[in-house]
Amino acid sequence: MLTSLQNSLVKQLRRLHRAKDRREQQLFLLEGTHLLEEACAVQAPLEVVCYTEAWRSRHEALWLRLSEVAQRIELVSPDVLKAIATTVEPDGVVATAERIHTQSLHFAQLGLVLETIQDPGNLGTIIRTAAAAGADGLLVSDNSVDLDHPKVLRSSAGQWFRLPMAGSGDLKTDILKCKAEGMQVISTVPTASQTYWEVDFCLPSLILLGNEGAGLSQELNDLADQQVTIPLSPGVESLNVAISAALILYEVKRQRV
Repeated sequence: MLTSLQNSLVKQLRRLHRAKDRREQQLFLLEGTHLLEEACAVQAPLEVVCYTEAWRSRHEALWLRLSEVAQRIELVSPDVLKAIATTVEPDGVVATAERIHTQSLHFAQLGLVLETIQDPGNLGTIIRTAAAAGADGLLVSDNSVDLDHPKVLRSSAGQWFRLPMAGSGDLKTDILKCKAEGMQVISTVPTASQTYWEVDFCLPSLILLGNEGAGLSQELNDLADQQVTIPLSPGVESLNVAISAALILYEVKRQRV
């Protein structure tokens, strides 16, 4: 059992709390039973798994699966587990996996493009909603919160493993590529004259959503075939970006059903 916070592995894992170290080590943290169940369900490769004796006694079957797929598995004390985890009250298991690298995604019918999303809870909720609504995947600008931020994974409620996604250093080029492949590009802006339910979403569609405060940049907005707004009652300035994404994604699903 690892009991010392000065252990080299413990120090390495604690550094993964920081984005800079996740990039340097090319690893990220998976925390909690549910996320690890989802990781096993999609056969995600795991590097290190740390668990407490109390957790193993409650999850013997999952422990056996993790023992088979992880490169290294370590029994740790509750204090060590708490130090490794980013949550206040971890449930007894933390693992690491290799980071997602930027990759080329193909959107056949429905894709999301997210520009400069800063709140990890918002990004995780959008991932969860996009998976539920049947999106092909999403692209996130490189200046957004990391896709593998611990709170992003927790907010996705396990759907993080089920939605293709990638970071992009050039959203404009990626959007133009989708347009060339026949997708209509829909931007969300508060000043648009057309509501989102007036769009024909039965066509292959790419939806653009912007930063929580500043919205979508003019450069990306200019690429849109149509601009849409979500009607708000008087005195209400805006909606949370994750709520906006959910409304539009489910309007797409409603029309297609």
